Amino acid sequence: MPIRTRSAYAFLAPYLLVFATFWIWPIINSFLISFQNTRINPWKFSASANWGRLFHDPAFYNALYNTLIILLIQVPVMIAIATVMAVLLNSPLLKARPLFRFAFFAPVVVGEVAYAAVFRLMFSIDFGIVNKLITSVGIPAVSWFDNPNAAMALVIIAVTWRWAGYNAIIILAGLQSIPEDVYEAATLDRVSKTQQFFHITLPLLRPIILFCVVLSVIGTMQLFTEPFLITNRGGPGGGTETLGLLLYRQGFLSLNFGYASAIAYTMAALAIAISLFNLWIGREPK
Repeated sequence: MPIRTRSAYAFLAPYLLVFATFWIWPIINSFLISFQNTRINPWKFSASANWGRLFHDPAFYNALYNTLIILLIQVPVMIAIATVMAVLLNSPLLKARPLFRFAFFAPVVVGEVAYAAVFRLMFSIDFGIVNKLITSVGIPAVSWFDNPNAAMALVIIAVTWRWAGYNAIIILAGLQSIPEDVYEAATLDRVSKTQQFFHITLPLLRPIILFCVVLSVIGTMQLFTEPFLITNRGGPGGGTETLGLLLYRQGFLSLNFGYASAIAYTMAALAIAISLFNLWIGREPK
């Protein structure tokens, strides 16, 4: 090995050591723990104790169902809203564009506890502004925290509010990379703005939108904050419990680390599978 290569690895060695200690080893160790029965002392190898339970646990299927419902509804809606927001933010007719860009990105930097408390106040059945607006047009007030469907809708609304602006900024960066002469040529050919959006903008934004979809899928599979803080730990009756919340309950409340590790690896496998499926669907046509 050349001396320059050895020197490079010597400088990288401290980082690689820390990376292996706090990243690679925990991943490997967690996988090994998923095959052990951690409800007894000392722990004992038992593949069926965790993986066997996983495929027969109603709580797991309930959490998986809730997670997939959020994924199938929230991600497409959020990406659509983010794309429209990005187009509007890119419009030359919009004044004070930097201010609006910051305003749409701001929810990401708001503290999770603070924004969860605000959402709980806004959707309160007694004095929330949302129910006051609903009842003002003759619609009965909705018990957002007692009805499973309403609670699920609340989680979807909260997640969309928090991350739509973040994805809009990413898509905006993609919009600004599209050459203007493409639109000028289309305008000279008398192509309408609507046709330009569907036949020029969206195809050229395909890689950026796909990137946002993959990020959103991974984030949704790990969703924890909103059902934990807003709907009171996945309530009502487990109606908004996600895989991330189930993992937390098993690992940190029940101290069943083996089962929690099995859930974690199932979440990772599902996130990878769904992301690869999205990449396959969004691939460039030959």
